[in-house]
Amino acid sequence: MNSEQVFELVDIGVNLDHRSFDKDRTAVLQRALEAGVKTLVLTGTNVRSSQAVLELARSESLVRLYSTAGVHPHDAQRADDRTLSQLRNLAAAEQVVAIGECGLDFDRDFSPRPVQERWFEAQLELACELNLPVFLHERAAHVRFAGILSQYRSRLAGGVVHCFTGTREELETYLAMGLHIGITGWICDERRGLALRELVKYIPLDRLMLETDAPFLTPRNMRPKPKNGRNEPAFLPVVLEAVAQELGRPVSDVAAATTHTARQFFKLDQTAV
Repeated sequence: MNSEQVFELVDIGVNLDHRSFDKDRTAVLQRALEAGVKTLVLTGTNVRSSQAVLELARSESLVRLYSTAGVHPHDAQRADDRTLSQLRNLAAAEQVVAIGECGLDFDRDFSPRPVQERWFEAQLELACELNLPVFLHERAAHVRFAGILSQYRSRLAGGVVHCFTGTREELETYLAMGLHIGITGWICDERRGLALRELVKYIPLDRLMLETDAPFLTPRNMRPKPKNGRNEPAFLPVVLEAVAQELGRPVSDVAAATTHTARQFFKLDQTAV
């Protein structure tokens, strides 16, 4: 993409509290702004993380920052009797725009599956109570994930399947459920992303959102590659370009559509930075 072309983008998934950003967080946000990534949704993965990203979202920033509040399936085994009330309190903040990251991960199984399921259901119920959308995680658990989610879908304000990497059948199931789809730099991976390049064509633009999942999933097609290997929001235009190429649409159209979709989904402030 021409370096002079800058489009306004929303990165819907950034782990900005990650320790890899501790030394240069302000510079990371400056680079995001220069790249046109003017709005970030910061991902909460447990109570501590959700509190940390909320504090970042409340801080004075070069870009607009929002956050989520939730318990990732990897962290479900560490949740306790206080967790749900703590998430409810965090979600009362105006900067919190979704419950999550929540869901199921039967790939790594860092938490026992029954525990993952219990906390997934608890957070879906909380999202229904608070009329907030959910920021969803699913790995190797599609059938159970969709089964649980379907019980709450009619009451949910909405849901986005973060970092989708699944099959055509799984995508069709999520779209039929009225879910949105988040696409990351996985689509830039010439080893693992080939299937996703085909599937992105089936995602309507009003259901499609872009994310980096920084500092993870650095686009493999970046030239030059970042010396530290770390992903950051400023690299979101690389994902945008890959998506636009697969859709056969102008980059400007995909940028405008995905930004509009993200703003509508998360009910973000429409005022430009």
